[in-house]
Amino acid sequence: MSTPMTMTAGDAMALDHEALAYFAGRRREQWRRRLLPALGLIGLIVLWWALVEGFDVKPFIAPSPQLVAQTMVAKWSVLWQNLIPTAIEALGGFLMGNLAAILIATLFVHSKAIQEAFFPIAVMINTIPVVAKAPILVLLMGNGMEPKMVIAALICFFPTLVNMVRGLEAVNPQSMELMRVLSASKSEIFFKLRLYNSLPYLFSALKIAASTSVIGAVVGEWIGSTRGIGALIIQATYSFDSALLYSAVIMSSLFSGAFFLLITMIEKLVVKWQPANVH
Repeated sequence: MSTPMTMTAGDAMALDHEALAYFAGRRREQWRRRLLPALGLIGLIVLWWALVEGFDVKPFIAPSPQLVAQTMVAKWSVLWQNLIPTAIEALGGFLMGNLAAILIATLFVHSKAIQEAFFPIAVMINTIPVVAKAPILVLLMGNGMEPKMVIAALICFFPTLVNMVRGLEAVNPQSMELMRVLSASKSEIFFKLRLYNSLPYLFSALKIAASTSVIGAVVGEWIGSTRGIGALIIQATYSFDSALLYSAVIMSSLFSGAFFLLITMIEKLVVKWQPANVH
């Protein structure tokens, strides 16, 4: 006499078919996620080529994809040498801006008076355009890497501050009450509950900062620099070398995309959950 816990051969085969269908579905989804961006990029390049060829656009106004590809190969060493300082400035600004935002967000969460006093100042500083901040910092700090790092840090700072404050405050009330019932200290509540809960919010901000830090570094180089992707863009613009201009922009974009993917990979390793209200 069979029991409810007994599994027949038919049940086992049905489970095998369900498992195969599940893994096949996941495999199709993975291929879809890889193919669609590739097809989108190919479509954009084809559209670019069609517009340039169809309207007979002069190369000094808008180069063709082939000319840009040739320029990237021919002037790879120049592009690479200028990418290195931009990457250093972006990484330095990313670390400084996000570290400052995390520390200040922690202070805000533990002191509402400080938050109410200084958060409006952070908002006000964020509303100042980057192109207005950059000349001031260059005048104060010179034409070295330091002002570019500070500009990149300022761009990264505000989104991370807002997300981190939200993540540290968005703690489940029942979890907070349980910690208090267990007589947990403020540091234990912070590290074991608040910080743990804020990680998805933090990584959402870090992915934004990965791109904006590169923008900050490039904008800083526009104001005053002889090296870097920003300086190369200015030089190519003044010499009407549109192929080099496009190549420099693409190099900046590729680095920014690689930085974004790196943060995304780290997020997948660190954050194994997502709260329902994170977008």
